Amino acid sequence: MPMLRPLAVSLSVLLSTTMAAPVTAQVTSETIQTSAGAMQVSAVVTGLDEPWAFGFLPDGKIVVTERDGRVLLVTPGDAAVSLRTPPEVHADGQGGLLDVLVPRDFAQSRTLFFTHAKRQGRGSGTAVTKAVLSADGTALFNHETIFESAPGGSGGRHFGSRIVEGRDGTLFITMGDRGSDDTAQDRSLHNGSVLRITKTGAVPDDNPFLNTQGVQPEIWSYGHRNPQGAALDGSGQLWITEHGARGGDEVNRIQKGANYGWPVISYGTHYSGRSIGEGTSKPGMEQPETYWDPSIAPSGLTVFSGGTWSGDLFAGSLKFDYISRLDGTPLREVEQIRGDSTQRVRDVRQGPDGALWFLSVGNGALYRMSAVGS
Repeated sequence: MPMLRPLAVSLSVLLSTTMAAPVTAQVTSETIQTSAGAMQVSAVVTGLDEPWAFGFLPDGKIVVTERDGRVLLVTPGDAAVSLRTPPEVHADGQGGLLDVLVPRDFAQSRTLFFTHAKRQGRGSGTAVTKAVLSADGTALFNHETIFESAPGGSGGRHFGSRIVEGRDGTLFITMGDRGSDDTAQDRSLHNGSVLRITKTGAVPDDNPFLNTQGVQPEIWSYGHRNPQGAALDGSGQLWITEHGARGGDEVNRIQKGANYGWPVISYGTHYSGRSIGEGTSKPGMEQPETYWDPSIAPSGLTVFSGGTWSGDLFAGSLKFDYISRLDGTPLREVEQIRGDSTQRVRDVRQGPDGALWFLSVGNGALYRMSAVGS
């Protein structure tokens, strides 16, 4: 894929009006040696400011979100535009404009879904807003907030928040514990859970707690700390990655109605060194498929299809600046894909072209990685 000729200039102008200057990419092209051979990594767009997520449109264009609220539409080989009327967000610590979902019916509906922080009194919570992309690709309209979490946090931490379309067209949304550990076990709140809703925000009639008094009906699973990666595998199974505390970052295979234990069980410790909860296991609480110790701060997740890496999971590391490849039974990290381009990897996705794409916060860039010569 060719790099975007006028893009760096366009984005420099575009971002010059923001309060924070965009990051200058440290690398625009490099070759990384991997288990599948030499990979060419090329910057597709640079000059991004706190990029959080991206998604592919059917016509080959790419939607990119930045945490302070900007939505960019990138046309490969041409230019990027800042979309008018993005979702209204509350930039609160780790919160702001977060994930974007391009649903399977986009070609007909032209609807995009966004997760973001929304002001709630003196605090804020995670919300889902949908909006329609104009035919000329310059603006979003018909905004509708279809979900917002029950008020449960006043700090700017642990919003989640990935959004994934299930095979049946329902939406899975990951929610962090908002920095308040015990709320992940309090099902009267949405904190620390994976939610499942319809595209209108309704509760599907087969959700596990729909008729359970005192439990938020959107909850699909709970006992999570801060899930910032989510993806379906080839069978439609949902996987997530979530931040532990000091150690104990997890990969979880999500089961309907299950309790994943936070903060009762954990493979990490508090940042002070104090132990967490009751140990690493307890009846009725799920074990992770694998975990990292020390923590890598995983963000972004994709399940690869095709070629040598088919079925493998790829997760970005914000802390140690690499892309983790996970494989095997039991699941484990088998490779660290690392280069100058992989600084603070926030999102990882396989593109329609079969290549691995990723967002680097450290470089302020979106990259494409594919076999040398492909």
